[in-house]
Amino acid sequence: MPKQQPEHEDNDGSIWNKSNVMPIINKMLAWGTLFAALYILRSFFLLVFFTFVFAYIQTRGIKRLERFVRNRTLRVLIMATVILGILTATGIFLVPKVKQQTEIFVSKFTEYVTRMDQELFIFGSKYPIVKEIIPQLKTDEVTELTTKVPVAKSPTLSLLQHLAGLGEEAPGLKNMNQVLERLGGISGRIASASSAFLLSLLFSFLIVLDMPNLKGNVTELKKTKLSFIYLEVSENIRDFANVLGRSLEAQLIIAILNSFLTAIGISLLGLGQSVAFLSVIVFFCSFIPVAGVFISSIPICLIALQTSGLQTMLLSIVMVTVIHLIEGYILNPRIYGTYMRINPVIVLIILTIGGKLFNLWGLILGVPVCTYIFGYAIKGKTAE
Repeated sequence: MPKQQPEHEDNDGSIWNKSNVMPIINKMLAWGTLFAALYILRSFFLLVFFTFVFAYIQTRGIKRLERFVRNRTLRVLIMATVILGILTATGIFLVPKVKQQTEIFVSKFTEYVTRMDQELFIFGSKYPIVKEIIPQLKTDEVTELTTKVPVAKSPTLSLLQHLAGLGEEAPGLKNMNQVLERLGGISGRIASASSAFLLSLLFSFLIVLDMPNLKGNVTELKKTKLSFIYLEVSENIRDFANVLGRSLEAQLIIAILNSFLTAIGISLLGLGQSVAFLSVIVFFCSFIPVAGVFISSIPICLIALQTSGLQTMLLSIVMVTVIHLIEGYILNPRIYGTYMRINPVIVLIILTIGGKLFNLWGLILGVPVCTYIFGYAIKGKTAE
């Protein structure tokens, strides 16, 4: 009896027949087209990201209003009004204070760094083992440490370089100037982000308002020659959007609670003159898992030390630690649930690699992207 050929082999015994090759080619073309489009639109990524965030927030709000308001258009208008009201109130009451306090922080940054260096050099002189941990404390200039610290070996600036990426390795005042220039250049980035922010509000409103028609138009792709792209990437994009949206929604709640608790703690420590600036820093850094708490602690410690002394700075570190423990053991399990929880060591690895490859975007999106890849794309789960 002749040996039967396997179904996946053709007459010459090759497994690379047309039925096997075409699906692979279709996948490569579909995903290649998607990534090529993302690369072309890379300069608009901030606008796309903001538009997605606002559209997701409005969509969730509209869904929750469904049982109270029947008309969808009315629900869209209500959500848009609420969001605009919150943003307007923030712009009127909070932004001017943040701007003023930020300018004060930048103008006094040199004083903050010098004072921190003084304390570190004194601490290093009392405990020599600290000098082995912080090489910048090794200096022959041991006189007048309470009034003058060698800027060329600033341990504070080195800490800023490693944690916040401010400045580059350079000696003396050049290093200080690099940090100040980077801080000063933030205003230009804020202006660019603000324009994208306002445009995204308009785009997200129009997208959500016309969402039923847009869904129908996208579904029509199944009847065109681009159907292979739609069939290949549509479900993956939907699942990833749900994972990213849920992650950002949970992190937004945590960021608001962190900022509120920090504002209370800062006021109790007598640093109320900087509460708006420091609370906003904590809010934005809360979107960077694990590393954000260290970055946001830097200005708090600098201002506390310069304003009220070493004891207040130590109390501020205790305050940040307590808030971080509340976030890690109370807020995260209840807000995130179990679907987004990742081992902290893995989070640090993701942030390190993501930060090196994609800078700030790697820090913000690294964890949600990896959560989707390992939890949904590989394991085959579906994000609801």
